[in-house]
Amino acid sequence: MRTTGTCICLLFSSSGDQDNWDESDEDVSDWNLRKCSAATLDTLATVYKDDLLPFVLPILQKSLDAKQPWQHQEAAILALGAIAEGCFGGIEKHLPQLVPYLITLLKHPRPLIRSITCWTLSRYAKWVIKAKQDDEKYFKPLMAQLLQRVCDKNKKVQEAACSAFATIEEEAQERLLPYLEPILRNLTYALHRYQAKNMLVLYDAIGTLAEAVGPALNRKELIKILMPPLIKRWNEVNDNDRGIFPLLECLTSVAQALRTGFLPFAQPVFNRSLKIIRNTLLEQQRARQGHIGAEADKEFIVCSLDLLSGLAEGLGGAIESLIGNSQCLMLLFECAKDQDADVRQSAFALLGDLARACIGHIKPHLDKFVPMAAANINPTHISVCNNSSWALGEIALHVGAPIGKYIPGLMQRLIPLIKSTAPPHLLENAAITLGRLGLVCPEMVAPHLKLFAKEWCRHLVSILEPKEREHAFRGLCSVIHKNPGGIVNSIPQLMYAIASYHQPSEHMARMFHTILTGLKKALGPKWGEAVSSCDKQVYQVLVQRYRI
Repeated sequence: MRTTGTCICLLFSSSGDQDNWDESDEDVSDWNLRKCSAATLDTLATVYKDDLLPFVLPILQKSLDAKQPWQHQEAAILALGAIAEGCFGGIEKHLPQLVPYLITLLKHPRPLIRSITCWTLSRYAKWVIKAKQDDEKYFKPLMAQLLQRVCDKNKKVQEAACSAFATIEEEAQERLLPYLEPILRNLTYALHRYQAKNMLVLYDAIGTLAEAVGPALNRKELIKILMPPLIKRWNEVNDNDRGIFPLLECLTSVAQALRTGFLPFAQPVFNRSLKIIRNTLLEQQRARQGHIGAEADKEFIVCSLDLLSGLAEGLGGAIESLIGNSQCLMLLFECAKDQDADVRQSAFALLGDLARACIGHIKPHLDKFVPMAAANINPTHISVCNNSSWALGEIALHVGAPIGKYIPGLMQRLIPLIKSTAPPHLLENAAITLGRLGLVCPEMVAPHLKLFAKEWCRHLVSILEPKEREHAFRGLCSVIHKNPGGIVNSIPQLMYAIASYHQPSEHMARMFHTILTGLKKALGPKWGEAVSSCDKQVYQVLVQRYRI
């Protein structure tokens, strides 16, 4: 265990003489002896947990004293952050004293102290958020001081504060709602001051805020604070500047949160996203033709497609007017057949979002998009397969009966997938898509039921999202109604799946009752044999709920 003392000593010694530390010094991400020591201490804490504290705490208590050299204080703060996860159980009782003290250090005259304190406080963010005391003691002072550091004169402190504040946002969620205006004022003030490198973490902090609070951001007074400087940055960045990627990601989250509040800004953002996609595809074509200097960076396409998905999700039906007078669907089809898996992944995500938002524009092009999506139901590329399967389910749900003519081909793809050993989330998505196909065209899915009933029931159990869960189970019941014989050899799996559905809607409960009582009646004397291998507790649950 002597290694522990060595690691902390190295933290002290490698802080060095940083009296004049500023943005011109080594990058915060550089790997050095000091950071290697902190990483080792983190690993020791993970392995030995609270058993490490008797060796560490005395050194930290001595070094955190304000009378100690500032380099020792800084090393102790770094060490305190390094042991946050592994030793949390033992350190928690000290946090009511440590956290307020660390918050005061955010005003320390030394930039390195301010910077490392931001990081260490972010490591204890969960405790701050969940502390039973009111906001005035921990949460509000921490936010206020971090926001001040976001606007710090030192660039490294700005970066650390933005990163720490993003962590607070992720943990705090709705706790942020009363403070949205001051938060936005500080973050947008930074938009006017930051240079290229720190702009990346600032975009992340703004995007994380949008994801954390969602539609609560859609208030006129908040939009007035946030959007003008964000759109100003959008207009200043060139189309071929890789610095646009984090801005595209940020705007994606903002568009999803603002919903129709983003509408006044949607047209130019939509048009420019299509322009970036079109130009990148043209550059790709030139590169294939052997033009000297031609090189296509596919990330421009991926980020632009994701932003269009954010617009579709946020604006909903209001995006129809944008789609109708554009080349969006033509460009989307080109992206859906791209060789790059990341491009196809984002393309099928957008296809699904557009199916939800404006199926009228997708419907005339089913002959192009449905076979293309079906061809990508291949677990070789998991994310592409997942998104193409999901998009097909969304198309089926919103287009209805016209999906029927494609179902034989879709079943040839979906049945092998759901019977495979693909990752659970992929199998769950396949179960949802099969359910949606069964919901709108049960007579087309029913003849295949016997081939995949066991696996379908098994993977329905893991669906958690309420709407997707109901769609999938309603599809199952509709298919069984058309072909009861297809489920006879899978009665135990069916019963377990239905029993797993807690608090079904009234309509769903009636469907379960109809299916179960119908099967019991149809099987007659064979019912007992069919349910004999069913878990007794599961069977009793169904007897009580559905009176079978």
